Amino acid sequence: MSAASPTAAPVPRFRSRIGCDARSGYYAAPHRYRLHLAPSCPNCLQIAITHRLLGLDDTLPVTLLPALPDGPDGGHLALRPLYEAGAHQHRGPAAAPVLSDDWTGTVVSTHTPDILRDLARRFGGDGPDLYPRGTEQAVETVSRLCERGIVSAAQRAGRSDGDPADRTSGLATLLRTLDVLDWRLASHAYVLGAELTLADVQLWVTLVQLDLVHRHHLDAAAVQRVTEHSRVWAYARRLAAHPAFGPHLDLDGITRRHHAHCRGEEAAGAAVQIVDWEAYARHGSPEPVAHRPV
Repeated sequence: MSAASPTAAPVPRFRSRIGCDARSGYYAAPHRYRLHLAPSCPNCLQIAITHRLLGLDDTLPVTLLPALPDGPDGGHLALRPLYEAGAHQHRGPAAAPVLSDDWTGTVVSTHTPDILRDLARRFGGDGPDLYPRGTEQAVETVSRLCERGIVSAAQRAGRSDGDPADRTSGLATLLRTLDVLDWRLASHAYVLGAELTLADVQLWVTLVQLDLVHRHHLDAAAVQRVTEHSRVWAYARRLAAHPAFGPHLDLDGITRRHHAHCRGEEAAGAAVQIVDWEAYARHGSPEPVAHRPV
């Protein structure tokens, strides 16, 4: 296991989709569904931000869960009835995030990418178009870049018990990925262009995790090289000031979640904070920043 990686999440057992109309079974209807989220979890944080960006408070309520699972099996006790209603004698943790159906008391989906896409496409209403037609492949490309080029690479670079060559390779991959993003953000306000999309939500949450979690297992020189990508971190700060982003940060919960799952040793990079996330978590920004240039 990586130095900074959490315990592997179970393979999603619930992956239904929200359709266009009643013939699809699950269809968008106000007050029918509910989100169950622990914002200390990066997947839940992505969903919470998207929910806020789309202005779905009055349409799709959110139930907040403890930062750390409180069940004996590593799941959330509050989710156990939903899991058991959807899968008789469900085995394994009742994990978040969950999109549930209040009409039937069952789980619709636990698969974050599907939940995000359905929020944007089926419940978007008058909110911004976070998943425009024609951007599907681009959003998926950014998702792979986040997972492989930042998360996986940072974990490899921070493994105190790993092969030195693999650590070096992991850091090189991380820095190349940040180079690509820095170059991209030199001419674009957002990662796909002029408008905020789901790709920005995932990238921002990934950068939060890079600073608040993975940095703790990198040496100080490596963190210094990470901080040199000034456009990336300016972008991270700008989005943190958005009222849909920064105020959702559960900094204490992220720290406790990291300590609960971490199997690696803390390194000198832990002392080199990149962004003052606490300032944004407390205050956010009174103004939206959808078209503010980088």
